[in-house]
Amino acid sequence: MPLNMERDPKQNIPRDQVFEKFTIDRPGKIIFVGHHLSTKTHVRCLIRTISLYGAELDVSPNVPVPNNFFLKILGIHDDIGSTLIRREEEKVTIGFNMLIDSEFLHHVIRLSFENS
Repeated sequence: MPLNMERDPKQNIPRDQVFEKFTIDRPGKIIFVGHHLSTKTHVRCLIRTISLYGAELDVSPNVPVPNNFFLKILGIHDDIGSTLIRREEEKVTIGFNMLIDSEFLHHVIRLSFENS
């Protein structure tokens, strides 16, 4: 674990495992933050699950994932500031830089449900 804040202090459980996860299997983009906050470079990903705290993504194992980036969910206007927690081959676990709003999460889940 890179930071102590990644664990729930009461139960010593990784924070990405504390919050309920919802399967959305939705396309997304990892947007690299470059010089002067430019966001020209991006890679595609598949967002497998999402929670108030973060998400699990599938990314080609050959593609680098930066420590800090914006996550773009296809069909959603807002980008989410994110931090890499861990990577195992193509499975990438990320934490959002701040908990997302529960209404926003429900909107993402509804959108995925309607399109499936």
